[in-house]
Amino acid sequence: MSTGATQSIGAPHERVDARAKVTGQARYAVEQPMDAMAHAVLVTATVAAGEIVAVDAAEALALPGVLAVLSHENAPRVQPADDGELLVLQSPKVSYRGQIVACAVADSLEVAQDAAERVRVRYEQGEHDVVLRAGHPKLYEPKNVNAGFPTTSTMGDLDAGLAEAQVTIDETYSTPTQHNNPMEPHATTAAWHDGDLLLHDSSQGTSGARSTMAEVFGLPEGRVRVIAQHVGGGFGSKGTPRPHTVVAAMAARIVERPVRLAVTRRQMFTVTGYRTPTIQRVRLGAAADGTLTAIGHDSVQQTSTLREFAEQTAVITRTMYAGPNRLTSHRLAALDVPSPAWMRAPGECPGMFALESAMDELALACGLDPIELRVRNEPELDPATGNAFSSRNLVACLRDGAERFGWSGRDGLRGGGADGLLRGMGVAASVYPAYQSASSARASADPGGGFTVEVAATDIGTGARTALVQIAADALGVDPARVSVEIADSDLPFGPVAGGSAGTASWGSAVHGACSTLVARLQEAGGPVCEAPVSAEYDTTEDLDAREPRARFAFGAQFAQVAVDPASAEVRCERLLGVFAAGRIINPRTARSQLIGGMVMGLSMALMEETLMDERLGGWVNTDLAGYHVAVNADVREIEAVWLDEHDEHLNPMGSKGIGEIGIVGTAAAVANAVHHATGVRVRDLPIRLDRLVGRLPGAPDAG
Repeated sequence: MSTGATQSIGAPHERVDARAKVTGQARYAVEQPMDAMAHAVLVTATVAAGEIVAVDAAEALALPGVLAVLSHENAPRVQPADDGELLVLQSPKVSYRGQIVACAVADSLEVAQDAAERVRVRYEQGEHDVVLRAGHPKLYEPKNVNAGFPTTSTMGDLDAGLAEAQVTIDETYSTPTQHNNPMEPHATTAAWHDGDLLLHDSSQGTSGARSTMAEVFGLPEGRVRVIAQHVGGGFGSKGTPRPHTVVAAMAARIVERPVRLAVTRRQMFTVTGYRTPTIQRVRLGAAADGTLTAIGHDSVQQTSTLREFAEQTAVITRTMYAGPNRLTSHRLAALDVPSPAWMRAPGECPGMFALESAMDELALACGLDPIELRVRNEPELDPATGNAFSSRNLVACLRDGAERFGWSGRDGLRGGGADGLLRGMGVAASVYPAYQSASSARASADPGGGFTVEVAATDIGTGARTALVQIAADALGVDPARVSVEIADSDLPFGPVAGGSAGTASWGSAVHGACSTLVARLQEAGGPVCEAPVSAEYDTTEDLDAREPRARFAFGAQFAQVAVDPASAEVRCERLLGVFAAGRIINPRTARSQLIGGMVMGLSMALMEETLMDERLGGWVNTDLAGYHVAVNADVREIEAVWLDEHDEHLNPMGSKGIGEIGIVGTAAAVANAVHHATGVRVRDLPIRLDRLVGRLPGAPDAG
């Protein structure tokens, strides 16, 4: 075994699971082979509020091959949980349209689908309240918001800061309901054996899922095992168990056979979470030179009556820019709607759309270049905590991006071109916390000269397996081909959820620690090859507790160029560039994929994504990928992501920051700012639909 560095980190390694995925050998949650497999199909509520009066399953049960129909009348009882959505089939109460009210189980999927359609559920319908508005009478102040942040923060006197300002902005911005829509639907294969529960689940975190499911079914954690070997995306929606997982386990217990349950695309719009709509008021006050004197950001959003989820929409505003007088707040309305949950960069993504749009408006009002305005308000310390930043290279990203994108030619681009289109450029800042959670890992030396690393990490398509191989190889001082990584099984050493862009930092630190400890033990034993395998475990809890307080964030700058047809009001994004400062990049190949993926999702947010509510029926309208539009290849003309060489010694052994979410943050604002630059029309409500521009564009027939 070599003890020299192999420099695997930083190399563009191919994904270690690439061949398995492209050849179809990789098995997902409902592709696990089991004997006597049964199939389950959900039945969902057709009213938005009320109670179930009766469930008539006779016709469904009469079908050959039907094994059971579950409802609140006969489902196994489960334990209270923090997430009221998981108390599924426990009550006749209906809390939202699309809630799970029954489940048909049969020998085949086709029969289960037929049976589900034959289950007759009768309701006593109640009044429903499903539309969020700024002055909603149900608004309240939650105890805290997602990730444990205080709901409200104040510093100085916002009103005084606004009063002394020479230039002020006071505008309201809104983002609609958005749905995650990963390619693989939420799905579970459940089986019981001698009272133990096995779940193959499309999950972003097997350790956390085991704890939750053990609580729900009143079991010791050791009697629950969750495996998620391959996951076809999640964007946050698979971060915690959803109600279908509970139903699959219930069904398997009732029929005493393994049960396979995949949520349909339409059902994914109701039972798997979504990004809450937001209404955000941003108030900025500045001196004539653009120096901020006041920063106010108030967010209104919705939650369900089953589970409180308060997105931290205004929290990032506490950190972004210097200014002595500040106020941020969050208010919630509990409506008769499904429960919102995590969606890629929850809080930061919609919050930065509002803040960075307002900064663009302030720059215009001050007669400043938007980049220069941001540079003039760069803080020396984190305004939220007073702590030093571990590293903060936002200005460098803005400067580098401006040169790459041709920002100096921005004003020459504006106006109608030879093709009659209106073109403009926009910029916005990106930011995301560099989180890290406690994790454990085990590393073993195998008699044949190889090494096995084990951690309950989850690869949701990000390349986590590959990154962990690279981290382990460098810590061991060996070629990556000698390292095998076992992940995504709750029986392995604890690994936190693949969320918050914290996966690689969390699992990787534990892997680095386990491998470094193993190297020391092998050296003590006199060599790498032993008749009996040698192993070492490592837990990062004490390391995290010992870290000095620092403000740890990744930063970036987003640049967009758009072309707008003045006749049709169609907006096309011609170019996107993201420049990021995210510590040491573990794998450039997978990192670029992650960053570009986030940027495309941000473009989609800016121009397309919107789930519409039918106020009369109390349910989502466009619950498929025909009506809920996401960006496709034709929408992404030219896109590039680059990063600065950033060294930050205050992070983790790899010096890395998470990159899964920063790509989406700021992109929508950059596009909206580019639309304003091209047209003079400020769109403060996403998405930038045709009807929000038509008739308002210069050169349009009815522009007035």
